[in-house]
Amino acid sequence: MAQQLHVELVAVEEKVWTGEAEMVVARTTEGELGVLPGHAPLLGQLAEPSQVRIKQAGGQQVVYDVPGGFLSVTGEGVTVLAESATPATPAR
Repeated sequence: MAQQLHVELVAVEEKVWTGEAEMVVARTTEGELGVLPGHAPLLGQLAEPSQVRIKQAGGQQVVYDVPGGFLSVTGEGVTVLAESATPATPAR
């Protein structure tokens, strides 16, 4: 089994999504960023607006629209902090 990332998507009022994923992709102020297991620690500011894509095992994908926020990558996993998060339909 491939390595997994522990991912948390947190809005001001609630934890929106938490679970394991193979990859997280988000648009930051510096450009689109893909995070895989073993990624170097970083703190990034999400673009306004942005979209966070959480790619799970088996090809499933969870996508949220967020109006900006922060993405933190540590040895523990990935945390996305946003004012709000709305489920989105991924582009095909």
